[in-house]
Amino acid sequence: MTEQKWLLAEKPSETDIQNLADSINVTPALAQILIQRGITDFESAKSFFRPNLDELHDPFLMKDMDLAAERLAKAIDQEENILIYGDYDVDGTTSVSLMYSFLKHWTSKLDYYIPDRYKEGYGISKQGIDHAIESGVNLLVTLDCGIRALELTAYAQENGIDVIICDHHKPGDE
Repeated sequence: MTEQKWLLAEKPSETDIQNLADSINVTPALAQILIQRGITDFESAKSFFRPNLDELHDPFLMKDMDLAAERLAKAIDQEENILIYGDYDVDGTTSVSLMYSFLKHWTSKLDYYIPDRYKEGYGISKQGIDHAIESGVNLLVTLDCGIRALELTAYAQENGIDVIICDHHKPGDE
């Protein structure tokens, strides 16, 4: 395993910190963090905290996003059962909450699943897939998990469930 080290940005000057803190009405501690991330003035802070849609990255740069969007649209149009599945950690539960909150405006055929931390652990679990099968799910959307769950994804597909995996973790060789 390679050794990894944190690289800390140099502390900005107290004047720069106070100027940014005053201009955007935040604490000096937050202003320092923002400056260390390249946010040094009112306009860049405004863009960071209140971005316009045209400032966001194109989501279709993500691999197979077109296929995922088409499959999700089909599930909504054909009133298929959709299960949003995410890990129990902060990024997993937040992702599930956001996706569920958005999709509930488009379909009532929607449920979510957060695995039990102690019984199922991280990632997609067989219990979770079995829950999807028993619930008549047609489409499983995983958030924050699933990138390495090849066998469990195959198990879901063998049981008639299509799977969309949205995960920021590193994939394996496959």
